Amino acid sequence: MNRSEDVGTMERFRDLVHETRLSEAEIMTRAFQVGLRQLWREQILGRYLRGQLSEEEAIAVVGIDWVRLAEQQHKAMLEDLEWALRD
Repeated sequence: MNRSEDVGTMERFRDLVHETRLSEAEIMTRAFQVGLRQLWREQILGRYLRGQLSEEEAIAVVGIDWVRLAEQQHKAMLEDLEWALRD
């Protein structure tokens, strides 16, 4: 993370504390929980896209909306890659 990202992060943190009137500790706890959920979701979706989890297993863990979004994004990425590699 570079210096400007640090400043932006701290500004967002202070804004959240001020606007929500929650303690800094509560904001940090929520940020950690949200971040951990996001990382876990990305891990599960990655395993699904690599064929390590079935569609049913992925849907059971992260939900159908996230699985469909990951499929769409993966398809778009493959199409972009194919376009870029054309003569």
